[in-house]
Amino acid sequence: MSRDDTQPRITGTRTVYEGWARYLVAEVQMPDGSRIGREVEDHGPAVAVLPYDPERRVALLVRQFRTPPCFVDGTASVLEAPAGLREEDDPETCARREAFEEVGLRLSVLEPAGRAWSLPGLSTERMDLFLAPYRAADREGSGGGLAEEHESIEAVEVALPDLAAMADRGEIADMKTLCLTQTLRLRHPNLFAGPSEGRS
Repeated sequence: MSRDDTQPRITGTRTVYEGWARYLVAEVQMPDGSRIGREVEDHGPAVAVLPYDPERRVALLVRQFRTPPCFVDGTASVLEAPAGLREEDDPETCARREAFEEVGLRLSVLEPAGRAWSLPGLSTERMDLFLAPYRAADREGSGGGLAEEHESIEAVEVALPDLAAMADRGEIADMKTLCLTQTLRLRHPNLFAGPSEGRS
């Protein structure tokens, strides 16, 4: 089969750093024959899940320190949906593990919400996104993340109308969490009705 010369192609890579993630420089041949270098941060696939309680109309999020936002503007913590790197073969198992580790939830039902590149200009991370209904009784663990990874995660319940208002005011700074919040609003708009509107 002949090679398609109308598309860019990677002709080689070299590793410049290897730690929690690998950092590579890829040599890319463009359709016009020119060659360019592009950096790649490589740590593999990930998952994120937004747990929500349809009875109490709350979402269960995490608040944690993130070094890059702190570096940029001193941000002390970021409010996020539970998430993590995919260690298992299937995303659903990983999402359930992350939810238990981070917020102590034993999830059963998962609603797929898509798969997307987190930062396609730099990273290999492709994230499976889920919504997950839960009940108060499903919170069986303490959460908080793994001590050996110094995660220091705080579990935070946020009323869904408040979460929607935060999104509208531009106060959800994490992209995956904003995406999941808006998806939940589209799929289950009745959960976001204000107290005066009642529940449908």
